[in-house]
Amino acid sequence: MFNINSNAPMYDPVAVQPMRDELIYVGFEEALTPEAVDKAVNRNDGKTVLYVINSVCGCAAGSARPGVTLALQHSKIPDLLVTSFAGQDKAAVAHLRNTYLSNIPPSSPFIALFQNGEIKFVMPRHHIEGRTPGQIASVLIQVFDECCTKQGPSISKEDYEKLVHAKMCGSKIPLNRAN
Repeated sequence: MFNINSNAPMYDPVAVQPMRDELIYVGFEEALTPEAVDKAVNRNDGKTVLYVINSVCGCAAGSARPGVTLALQHSKIPDLLVTSFAGQDKAAVAHLRNTYLSNIPPSSPFIALFQNGEIKFVMPRHHIEGRTPGQIASVLIQVFDECCTKQGPSISKEDYEKLVHAKMCGSKIPLNRAN
């Protein structure tokens, strides 16, 4: 029987791994626990933190991940890149939403820029859906130019050109029957 309140991953972890790897490849660190979320977001050192709630949905595959990775080829980028996966890293995502995004309706995918624990920018799912990766990258680049000082890109152009985007939609990924 499937238990929706379980902290077990919603989808088969093996099937989801390429979607995780896509962001890890360009420099993201995973926040898998509430403690890791706090360490990443609740900072007072002035560093900017780009936080992406990753997802198995089609707009994550077709727009969010490709747009974020493209934006990280820019000359200015956030100091830290952090991600958690909706439906997989349940405790971490719930903590992020409840503690740092409590006034924002939950969505995934979701992109936020934090500085000193404060939200500087958000891009919820309804601002991702229907947009191309180039349009998402363009918005993020504007935010990076306004808020960030770290020299980009996050990886070399040669390495970026080797990136393979995971194009699967959640409807084709099996549920994790280990629940």
